[in-house]
Parts: sequence; C-alpha cells; structure tokens
Amino acid sequence: MNDEQYRDHNIALFKSFSDTFCQRTRTLAEDDRLRMLALEFQSLAQNARDQLYDQGAALTVRLFTTHPDFAPTYPRELLWFFGGDCLHFMPDEEIGIYQQLEEQRLQSAARSELFDFQAARAKLLNLQ
Repeated sequence: MNDEQYRDHNIALFKSFSDTFCQRTRTLAEDDRLRMLALEFQSLAQNARDQLYDQGAALTVRLFTTHPDFAPTYPRELLWFFGGDCLHFMPDEEIGIYQQLEEQRLQSAARSELFDFQAARAKLLNLQ
C-alpha cells in the first residue's frame, strides 16, 4: 500500500462512516446539532480529496467530545490517520500498534513491495 492507496483507504473509511452517521441521524430535526454534525461529515466526505486532512480531524474531535456515544462506530484507523488531537482518543497500546503498522507500511514501500494493511492490522490486533 503506497501513500496514495493509504490516503484512498482512509477516504473510503471516512465516507463509509459519514454515510452511516447520516443514516442514523436522518430522523432527527433539521436543526438538531447531532444531525448538523452528521451533515458536515457528509459534506466533507463528498469533497474528501481536497479537504479531508484539514477538516476531518476537527470534525472528529467534535464528534468525540460532544457525542462520545458515537465513538465506538468511528474507524480507529482514522484517529491514527488524522493524528494530533485525535490521538488523545486512543490508548497508548493502540497508538503503539498503529506506529508498528506505519513502520511496516513505509518499509514495504521502500522495498517496492505491496503491503496488505488489513492483514497486518489483523495480525497485530490478534484478529486472525
């Protein structure tokens, strides 16, 4: 997985989450803050290539601080991808796992090898 594929993977995760988030909040009133946040996620997901990294972290922090009940549905990989304040929502052990994944991904790229992010993640998290 090269850098572009890694970015595309995270864009897809963000889009999937935003779609689900909007579906879960669609019956709320139009002026409901949670629904408005979901719509902000959806709007950003539609323009993800240009603005995801700049605005995604801020939206994620807002979600985790104002509606923590949605945190379990948020892809953990995105917390690592955005970094910064988003890392406060990850335990140190999980940060260590994502650091290892990043190192493996970069080493594979340096050797021009294909890196299977999902398989490596499953192995480190003992999901196999």
